Amino acid sequence: MTGALVAGLVAGYGIAVPVGAVAAYLVSLTARTSLRTGVCAALGVATADGLYALVAALGGAALAAGLRPVLVPLRWACALVLAILAVRGAITAVRHYRAQRLTTGATPPPPPSPARAYLALLGITLLNPTTVIYFAALVLGTRATDAVSPMEQGVFVLAAFTASASWQLLLAGGGALLGRVLTGRRGRLVTALVSGGVILTMAVRMPV
Repeated sequence: MTGALVAGLVAGYGIAVPVGAVAAYLVSLTARTSLRTGVCAALGVATADGLYALVAALGGAALAAGLRPVLVPLRWACALVLAILAVRGAITAVRHYRAQRLTTGATPPPPPSPARAYLALLGITLLNPTTVIYFAALVLGTRATDAVSPMEQGVFVLAAFTASASWQLLLAGGGALLGRVLTGRRGRLVTALVSGGVILTMAVRMPV
């Protein structure tokens, strides 16, 4: 049981810690909205990681092999969604900045609700099937010769989800601190433009 716990924690941190476009978007979203929204978005990413860990633990190589034919289209879809989010965020920030400059009493656009942020990050993360292949490789590589009980599978999945959630929540907390520092109109604009450029660059360079 301890082995399953350690394996799940290592697997969860292994897939979550590398900072990519999704992580950059999570930090930017929290900085522009609120910690509550960022927490829900972070849990969306962690939920996707947990679901893929569950799929890998139950299905192993068969499901990973089944995803390989559609791996490239899904990666393109993920890159496209992230690019759209980056461009849309930058355009919205510029429009909001200009509106505030022309009309001091302008009402800012409503931020996404926590539920919407959760579903958006869940969907984006699920578009990347590399995660399930990663978990499947770990499960098969470390336990190919051992019989794994349902209890051990459950511990592995729960540990992977917990590890991913803790890291994503750390990123959301960083985004909230960034938002408090850059509370001014110009600071928000700069943050949105820089994060949009980072997200767009990572999306374009995503391996396909």
